[in-house]
Amino acid sequence: MKWSQTHLFTFKEAPNDAEIASHQLMVRAGLIKKLGPGLYTFGTFALRSLRKFEAIIREELEKAQCQEVLMPMVHPRELWEETGRWSEMGDGLLKFKNRNDQWFCLGATHEEVITDYVRNDIKSYRHLPHTLYQIQTKYRDEVRPRFGLMRCREFIMKDAYSFDRTEEDAHKSYDRLFQAYQNIFDRLGVKYRHVMADSGNIGGNKSQEFQVIAEAGEDALMICDSCEYAANVEIAPSISKKETYQGEFSELEKFDTPGFRSIADLAKGTGVAEKYLVKTMFLKDEEEKAYCILLRGDDEVNDVKVKSLLGLKNPPEMLTEAEVKELTSASPGSCGPIGLDIPVIIDEALENYSQFMVGANEDDKHFRGVSFPRDFKVDKIGDVKLAKQGDQCPNCAEGKYQNVRGIEVGHCFYLGKKYAEKLNANFLDENGKSQIIEMGCYGIGVSRTIQAVIEQSHDDNGIVWPRNLAPFDVHICNLDPKKEEVSSVVDSLVRDLQAKGFEVFEDDRKERPGVKFKDADLIGLPVRIVVGGKGVANAELEVVDRKTLEKSVVKIADIPTFVEKLLS
Repeated sequence: MKWSQTHLFTFKEAPNDAEIASHQLMVRAGLIKKLGPGLYTFGTFALRSLRKFEAIIREELEKAQCQEVLMPMVHPRELWEETGRWSEMGDGLLKFKNRNDQWFCLGATHEEVITDYVRNDIKSYRHLPHTLYQIQTKYRDEVRPRFGLMRCREFIMKDAYSFDRTEEDAHKSYDRLFQAYQNIFDRLGVKYRHVMADSGNIGGNKSQEFQVIAEAGEDALMICDSCEYAANVEIAPSISKKETYQGEFSELEKFDTPGFRSIADLAKGTGVAEKYLVKTMFLKDEEEKAYCILLRGDDEVNDVKVKSLLGLKNPPEMLTEAEVKELTSASPGSCGPIGLDIPVIIDEALENYSQFMVGANEDDKHFRGVSFPRDFKVDKIGDVKLAKQGDQCPNCAEGKYQNVRGIEVGHCFYLGKKYAEKLNANFLDENGKSQIIEMGCYGIGVSRTIQAVIEQSHDDNGIVWPRNLAPFDVHICNLDPKKEEVSSVVDSLVRDLQAKGFEVFEDDRKERPGVKFKDADLIGLPVRIVVGGKGVANAELEVVDRKTLEKSVVKIADIPTFVEKLLS
């Protein structure tokens, strides 16, 4: 392919809304172009990379005994109401009416549709196991689209669904797809980790994410420095030494704390270390029921853990300052559990605390000498705090958490009977008895992965494509396209490289060499070959390894073999 025949335009500057490197580079390299908030057109190069990734996915899923289908992007309301998710998904679903006044939504996920697809077909145990997948456009009405393809509204996703007779069989399918995912991401040549994760509103009780490690990632991950354990911070157990603390005041006593609005203020004013102070937080569930959460002063609440501990459908939200004031009669910073008629949840790190301080639910007042259950009722005790770097690994005695950032590119869920039961997806077992199908769900963000790879693999000059995702393998910079002898060498190189299976892109524009070199670095194809009059006259050309920027002068006749070794 020649540049002069390609719709490819590069830019020196990135748009103002491009906050992270990968977004900036994808725009500057002409890979994507913004149509509207969270909506992008994929250019030729981006689409070539997407298709290569899709080919890898298809190859590995076919090995894993999966069958490809293609489901509609538009879903009828009635199907989503069968599972209750028409309302549960909230504004994340883009809902609309057709000309007949019937409600539909754009597919944000396809659990309902795939279960409907199979429920009238799979009637016998002989039809199971069964795994179907698709590569399809999805739409989620993100509140704040940002970071390019990382957090957009319309995106390309691969989703697979397994159907099995028993829970044991379902876990076997899960393991089979999990291994396929490892194979897929191994082939990309990126640094990634699979981590334990929360299932969110998809459901199920087993969930693992595949995370590309990148500083700009939205997810905080806790990774053990001694073993393979890794988890999203949302669910990472926080195992810290349970300290015993006993304050100097044995009786409940109210005292003045003028202007104290934070744990830091209280620590400074009382001389008590933050870890021995008790922080009071207020959360509410989707039914507006409030909860009081008590933590060590140096810890932060984890709403996902609170959700799990309380058995809520969704993570609870923080009360606003106004809501806190209405509930406690005090401003945040002066609030505590004493005298409140709402459930009180205590983090397990406080189990051995007594005679401590909490807000008195009166501005500029605190209690000291507080102990439970003497002074207030505790409804639940559990791990409800965010894990921190240095916390003990839950899997090994020696390890400590290290905090890294990641970009979620894949997710495996064991769903159990959640959707099959609600949608009446049943089968007859060997004894003719009706049973509910066991399901699993497996997603890969196809378009997101492309950007995640760039976020991890770039330098100050531009993108550094791994071979398996690169739009082309070789970038030929033709410095003298008007000279017949130069173009003849280029044509010969293209034929010889293509004969070895390499995909070649030629920059035949009438531009200065410096412009071509900068664009070549920006686009980031694995190998660059510089062809000019001087090199042709000497029968040797400069070959550049984009990853290392190492330059080699190679005889023209030897270049195909040299490139082959370079890309092996």
